Amino acid sequence: MQSLALGWRLLSRAIVSGIHNEFQLKPRAKVKGPVQFVTGCSGFSKSVTKTPNFKNWSFGDDAYFVAKNTSYDVIGVADGVGGWRNYGIDPAAFPRTLMNICERVVVEDRLNLSSPVKVIEASYQELLEQKTPLIGSSTACIVALNREERRVYSANLGDSGFLIIRDGEIVHRSEEQQHYFNTPFQLAVAPPSQQGLVLSDSPSMADSSSFPVEEGDVIMLGTDGLFDNLSEDMLLRHISDLQDHKPESVQQTASCIAEEAHLLSFDENYLSPFALSAIDMGIDFIGGKPDDITVVIAKITSFSDSI
Repeated sequence: MQSLALGWRLLSRAIVSGIHNEFQLKPRAKVKGPVQFVTGCSGFSKSVTKTPNFKNWSFGDDAYFVAKNTSYDVIGVADGVGGWRNYGIDPAAFPRTLMNICERVVVEDRLNLSSPVKVIEASYQELLEQKTPLIGSSTACIVALNREERRVYSANLGDSGFLIIRDGEIVHRSEEQQHYFNTPFQLAVAPPSQQGLVLSDSPSMADSSSFPVEEGDVIMLGTDGLFDNLSEDMLLRHISDLQDHKPESVQQTASCIAEEAHLLSFDENYLSPFALSAIDMGIDFIGGKPDDITVVIAKITSFSDSI
């Protein structure tokens, strides 16, 4: 009986030991915590050499915003239609006001940002309802990061846009929207005399998407002045130099990108992305495209990295 009991105890220990070892061999899945944007912004006006106008969140007729609320980090850009200048209207006023309202709507946290087009809709509607109409037009692009979900939601109307870059490759991009060459979809408020004569698209026509992100991903948001002057390979080269998530490093990358785009935009011998698009349309054109340029870089980092 004693030997039988001893054998049973040894067998029990072996079973328990085996179970214990099995649990040791199966490491626990790492719980992924929330992430955030670390951002840098830069740009130029086509009319002057440099316009480091961070206080007004604008470069020429471009405008942008960076904001957050309880659940989301959000970035956005808008590109004003310069043709309004021919009618004595400041083309910069419309996009600046639109982005200011978008920023306020985000901070007030009153909309579900898994549908950023609702931010554009609410802001545009506020412009339409102003007692004194703000005449003008602009594109609009918004990217919202849900920190807990680790997912970005976007809405893009027109030819501004964004790229998501992971390990040196573009894994997601916005869709450009144009009525015809160099004429993007746009929001507009026209004077009564020009109602129906000015291009005006509904915010609901914006291209919407969502995409899961990871720590280390980079989101590049920009107006067409950026993408018309720098190829994707050039943009990826700049992002490859961004080796950390320090705010000053992200800002330096944004500045370097904007500076190169600005320089090449005035190069008459440069075969720019804009020139290539023109040639594809049968238009004889070579050179950069002088334009307002805005770039916002957002690197995805964990909250623990900022502590």
